[in-house]
Amino acid sequence: MKRIFINEQIWAREVRLISEEGKQIGIVSREEALRIAREKNMDLIEVGPTAKPPVCRIGNFDKYRYEMEKKEKKKHQKSKKVELKEIRIGMRTGEHDLEIKKKQALKFLKKGKKVKIELVIKGRERAHKDIAFNVINNFLTELLAESEGRVSQQITGSPRGFSAIVDK
Repeated sequence: MKRIFINEQIWAREVRLISEEGKQIGIVSREEALRIAREKNMDLIEVGPTAKPPVCRIGNFDKYRYEMEKKEKKKHQKSKKVELKEIRIGMRTGEHDLEIKKKQALKFLKKGKKVKIELVIKGRERAHKDIAFNVINNFLTELLAESEGRVSQQITGSPRGFSAIVDK
């Protein structure tokens, strides 16, 4: 959480003051704002430090900080973290092994995870990138035929091979 300045920590000469009910009081000097806050036994809290002049609110600092932390937690709860699982195949991977890897990918997709299919090219296999592309393309075609997934990142080439990402 970002640092919040209160009371004497606020350095601006003038501030735009907001009352504890949320009504705008207007632009006043810092000393005047501190005096008003002390009269009400409350804190002067800087809520808009980047504004010209900075926006300050009269209120209970602990209550304000609690509300901000609650908002922060709620924001993090709403964000959904999608896990990326990786399946690696080779150009010479056998039919049965490809079938097992396809079943594993289907299991990941069913759980709602993204699956990155990576075909690794080694040594002399680099001379036959067209065959490698066909292998990963066939694997993707079979995978998509058995699942209701979609390709979120098309097959891309890299020095190590090819990769694609599939999600639900």
